[in-house]
Amino acid sequence: MISHKNFKLYIDKNYQTVCKAAALHIVSHVKTTPRSILGLATGDSPKELYKSMVFYSQTMNVSFSKVLTFNLDEYIGLEENSKDSYQFFMNEHLFKHLDIDLSHTHFPLVHQNIETSLRHYQTLLETHSIDIQILGIGTNGHIGFNEPGTPFNSKTHIANLTESTLKNNQKHFKDQAHLPSQAMTMGIDEIMRAKKIMLFASGKHKKKPIDDMVNGPISIDFPASILQTHPNVELYLDLDAAEDLLKLLEIE
Repeated sequence: MISHKNFKLYIDKNYQTVCKAAALHIVSHVKTTPRSILGLATGDSPKELYKSMVFYSQTMNVSFSKVLTFNLDEYIGLEENSKDSYQFFMNEHLFKHLDIDLSHTHFPLVHQNIETSLRHYQTLLETHSIDIQILGIGTNGHIGFNEPGTPFNSKTHIANLTESTLKNNQKHFKDQAHLPSQAMTMGIDEIMRAKKIMLFASGKHKKKPIDDMVNGPISIDFPASILQTHPNVELYLDLDAAEDLLKLLEIE
């Protein structure tokens, strides 16, 4: 792992290797701190991470029974028990493979009433301090569903998804005719209160967002840029996603 500005960088040509290293760190943290509080993300970037977390939890005999989790976001308008929901994603890729208590897993949208859900999640995040927050990054710099223009002091809120986000997420939907245009997301202020942030990215389409996040100006026009001000951020990248960073650092 190397350091650049406020960031620690773990880079490997193989994204699986990157995710295994991160998963080992997370599972080891849970082993020493059984009541760990984890902030979780969905999408392509963390799939390999969760696969490795399951592997290490089983091979190291680490229990997740006392762990609390808070997911970044959830789509608005899906049918109950939809296979397109992030709750379904988390159950399929992580929760059902661990001994985690599902009552300890939290998602933003848990009440039919939107305002009730907002207040509920804001209160939960005020009263629980996340130890490790998992993040991906959108090509437009969004973290969670905090799209460009989101204030840095934002709390859990309703996000109107941009055209680029909708286009990028469309491939994940089984029912593409009913792709939601809104989501409830953890706010930037709540993300930044995590003790540690671990951000994952792979592929050439992520090299510019990663470079802009690390070296660009801090601006709400590129939400991920606020991570420059966090004291404990680790980036887990394959060579394609790290390409522009490596050119700047003159690292082969």
